Amino acid sequence: MSASARSILEQKGRNVITISPSVTLGEAARVLDENKIGAVVVVGVENRIVGIFTERDVVRALGSAGRDAFDQPVSGFMTANVYRCREETSVNELMEMMSSRRFRHVPVEDAGKLSGIISIGDVVKSRIREIEAEAEHIKAYIAG
Repeated sequence: MSASARSILEQKGRNVITISPSVTLGEAARVLDENKIGAVVVVGVENRIVGIFTERDVVRALGSAGRDAFDQPVSGFMTANVYRCREETSVNELMEMMSSRRFRHVPVEDAGKLSGIISIGDVVKSRIREIEAEAEHIKAYIAG
């Protein structure tokens, strides 16, 4: 049985770094660096997800706007169409979503509220734990 987004969040925690859409790109880049993360969720009124801002977005912004990008609001560079998952979403579904859509971070929502974020690294760790557990069960079965 495949693990779920909920089980990943129970392992890693539910803390999510968020920023406002009015934060400058420079400030957002600093948040990424200070927290040693690859993405921040952009939230608006009532802490609702309005976007996601990633390291890739920093590169694209600099490529298109140059140094001027650092003083512009992150809302102009973030990904506004954010794919999300529910806590019930399986790890297999997460892998498919991340692979086919080519992104590395998925916010998790529960009842319309942000409840966590899952990275591709979290998914890989979860799959490794599953495979190791299966191997142990098989060894125990063979040993009798």
